[in-house]
Amino acid sequence: MDFTEAQIQRYARHIVLPEVGGVGQTRLLKARVLVIGAGGLGSPLILYLAAAGVGTLGVVDDDTVDLSNLQRQVLHSGETLGIPKVESAMRAVSNINPDVRVIPHRLRLDAGTIAPLLANYDIVCDGSDNFATRFLVNDACHFARKTLVSAAVLRFDGQLSVYKTHAGGPCYRCVFPEPPPADDEPTCGDAGILGAVAGVMGALQATETLKEILGITPSLAGRLLIHDAKAMTFRTVTVRPAATCPLCGPAATISDLSAHGPTTNVNGPHR
Repeated sequence: MDFTEAQIQRYARHIVLPEVGGVGQTRLLKARVLVIGAGGLGSPLILYLAAAGVGTLGVVDDDTVDLSNLQRQVLHSGETLGIPKVESAMRAVSNINPDVRVIPHRLRLDAGTIAPLLANYDIVCDGSDNFATRFLVNDACHFARKTLVSAAVLRFDGQLSVYKTHAGGPCYRCVFPEPPPADDEPTCGDAGILGAVAGVMGALQATETLKEILGITPSLAGRLLIHDAKAMTFRTVTVRPAATCPLCGPAATISDLSAHGPTTNVNGPHR
């Protein structure tokens, strides 16, 4: 595609990178990314994807902006308190990059709503706040053959990986076979979170997403990145497809999304 003079100036630092160039920037402008959750992880993720020129961003969230969100959810502000987070996201992105189109999806994900959404996007980024949603998104991405960039944060800790079962990689269930009991699932209200940790992990999630669009290797697929902000350490753990995985293993027992009921809010307080 031919860039306008404004686009050449806007994306100049990308275009001079040999790994990006004009061809790569065109890929970014044509890319369609679905972001699940416009909270602590989704905020830096959406901002960096928009600044990079990812042309279409779908944002899934059924929550409204609350004052308690602003400690970490930098996408929002005091001016957007009380409005839907998907609308707040649209406002923020419009102030950053007019090249980017935000498609708001103010809904609660379940087995019936997720499949039609995924069909319209190239890559899925999960920044949800609960295991029910994470397992649903993982399973749906497997069946739709979509790349999933998944992150999670709590307290001073963060995790990130890329799941590409269509390319022979492991899925989320290979790492976490089943969700913990609902009563054992911690929330931000109970456990807390250092707001900047969500910023770190959301920015890393954006980096991996951009690498997937641009085809920059090595991918984080097959590895789990673990961040300890107290110790300020990062380590990666190799993850391989699990032979016993009920979703992507050779004796898989999950063949569709029928086992998934309605999930909780995809943007609860601890993200």
